[in-house]
Amino acid sequence: MSYRFATRLLHEAFEPDKATGATTSSICQTTAYAKETAEDMAAIFAGRKQGFTYTRVGNPTLGVFERRIAALCEGDHALSFASGMAAVSMSIMNIVGAGDEIVTSGSLFGGTSSLFRELASYGVRVRYTDENRPDAFAAQLTNNTKLIYTETIGNPKLDVADISSLAELAHSYGLPLFVDNTAATPYLVRPLTLGADVVIHSTSKAINGNGNSVGGIVVVGKFPWSAEKFPKLAEFSAFGPMSYLARLSARMRADFGSVLSPFNAYLTGIGLDTLALRMECASKNAMALANCCRMRSNVKVNYPGLLESPWHELAKRQFAGRYGTMLTLSLGSRERAFRFINYLTLALNVSNIGDARTLVIHPWSTIFLHATDEEKVRAGVTDDLVRVSVGIEDKDDLLEDFAMALEKA
Repeated sequence: MSYRFATRLLHEAFEPDKATGATTSSICQTTAYAKETAEDMAAIFAGRKQGFTYTRVGNPTLGVFERRIAALCEGDHALSFASGMAAVSMSIMNIVGAGDEIVTSGSLFGGTSSLFRELASYGVRVRYTDENRPDAFAAQLTNNTKLIYTETIGNPKLDVADISSLAELAHSYGLPLFVDNTAATPYLVRPLTLGADVVIHSTSKAINGNGNSVGGIVVVGKFPWSAEKFPKLAEFSAFGPMSYLARLSARMRADFGSVLSPFNAYLTGIGLDTLALRMECASKNAMALANCCRMRSNVKVNYPGLLESPWHELAKRQFAGRYGTMLTLSLGSRERAFRFINYLTLALNVSNIGDARTLVIHPWSTIFLHATDEEKVRAGVTDDLVRVSVGIEDKDDLLEDFAMALEKA
C-alpha cells in the first residue's frame, strides 16, 4: 500500500526495536564494535561480511536515520555527515579535482559560496550564473564541467530552481544535477523524482526543527556513474551505479572524518517525526506574514507565494501550492533593518533557518559578511535586507509582532 507523506514520515524505513520494543531509535553511542573472532573482524574489513567496526565508518543509529531520509526523498540510499556544509563539500569533492569545473546558480547560501571560493585552491573552477534559469546554466557549460549545482530555493534571494529543466539539461551533457533542498525539505518537493541525481540537506534546519543538533545528509538516485567521466570513481568501479556512494562513504566520510554524531542523529530523528506538521504550519504562517507586510508602503516583501514574485508560478507548480517558510524584507536602510530586528519580541535574532521558532537575521553584516560584492549581488543580499525564517507560533501573534516592529522602526 502506498501511504501519503506524513504517514510515510512516521512508518517507512522504521519499526520498533525487535529486541526491546522501543519505539525510538536506540543510541549506539560507541566508538568501536567488538567481534567474537579475528576471522569475523577480517571478513567485515574485507567486505565479505556485514557488520560494524568503527563509528567513523558506520553506526546503527546513523543507519536508521539514513534509511528514513532516503525513503522520504524517494532515493536509493543516503549518507549522513557532521554538518550540512560537510554534506555539501564531501558530495562535490567526491568527484571533482584539479582542472574540473562546476556550474552553479549565483544565489547560494553564504557558507556554500565560501566553500566554492576555497575550491579554487584545489584547482577547481566554479562558474556562476546570474539568473537561476536553464539557459543561463547552459551558457556556462564547458568540456571540463563535472556537475551542475543549485538550491531549490535560493537563500536568501528566494529564487526557485526549475529542477526538471535543469535535470534535462544536465543529463543531455552526461552530467549529474546536485540540488541543495534544505529550504524546501522533502515535504515541499523531492528533487530526485524530478530528475535530480544527488540531493543534499542540512539536517540542522527544518528536518531537525528544534535547533538542538547540527548535521547533514546526501541522498543519491540512479545516475549512471562511470570511471571514464569521473576518474575518482575508478577504484570503486566494481560497485557499478553505487560507485559514487561507495567512494563517498569510504573516502569522503571515513577518510575525512566527517561523520555525524550518533546522538545528533537520534535527536534529529525525533525532530523528523513532526516535519510535515511543522512545514505545513510554518508555510501557512509565512504566506500570512508576507501578505500582512506587503500591505505597508515602507517595506518590500520577497516571497515566492506572492503573485508578484517572478518565481510564483514555478513555485506553485513545483511545490504543489506551498511556498516555503522563508521570506525577506527590504526596509530601506541598514539602520532601519537593525531597529526592526531589535523591536521584535517573538522572533529570535539567530543565524539559522527551519526552526520551530521564527528567526530573523541581517545577512549583509553576518552570514554574508565576508562575501564579495559580486557574491552579495548574485545572492540578492542588500544592506537593508532582513531574512525571516517563519516558525509555528500562533499566526496572529506573529502578525501583531511584525506590525508593531515595522511601525516603530
